[in-house]
Amino acid sequence: MAALIDAIIPALDEEAAIGGVVASIPRPPIREVIVVDNGSQDGTARAAADAGARVVSEPRRGYGAACLRGIEALSPDAEIVVFLDGDGSDDPADLEALLAPLLEDRADLVVGSRARGAKERGSLLPAQRFGNAIACAWLRARFGIPATDIGPFRAIRAGALRDLGMRDRGYGWTLEMQLRSGRRGLRIAEVPVRHRRRAAGRSKVSGTIRGTAGAAAKILGRLLLDSFRSAAKT
Repeated sequence: MAALIDAIIPALDEEAAIGGVVASIPRPPIREVIVVDNGSQDGTARAAADAGARVVSEPRRGYGAACLRGIEALSPDAEIVVFLDGDGSDDPADLEALLAPLLEDRADLVVGSRARGAKERGSLLPAQRFGNAIACAWLRARFGIPATDIGPFRAIRAGALRDLGMRDRGYGWTLEMQLRSGRRGLRIAEVPVRHRRRAAGRSKVSGTIRGTAGAAAKILGRLLLDSFRSAAKT
């Protein structure tokens, strides 16, 4: 019997790209695509629905806030949850490789590594590379897990995801998932994934000074908090 796999796509002002992203997601293996409209001022919700997604709303801005709303909207019987961005930078053609370690019972969380995969020129900005390098060095040293990226394209067992008790409502969502998974001893794997330049518009995180600074502060804050927790246990 095939696993029940649903996808969550947080989206903010992605009208130009979201329809193509939803339409390109293979079904099967994906059963349902949930697009979380994070307060868009354009036609993101309409374009996503027209392409076949179930659209839910999270007006409170924040990447993590949108992901948390998507988890709330999941069907109770979902077994695996895929997360990907709605701007066209993640390639749904990599889903088979992303899901394989889960379907073969070799992992509980699989992170798509942009660092190990083919990248279009300019798809990862220097600030993103720097933040990834710091966070992944900590994950490797702290938990001994194979970490080269904290990118958004990932898949996780639904039960494990709910047990993690995710809380971050902003830029630190992806790192929080890997930190919490490491602390709980989940089996974490990476697979190379392709990464493309955004189909349209500008990144809400790395494309602005405010976004870049906020993401960097969030990453450092998360790592400091984890450091304090580790020290408290020794």
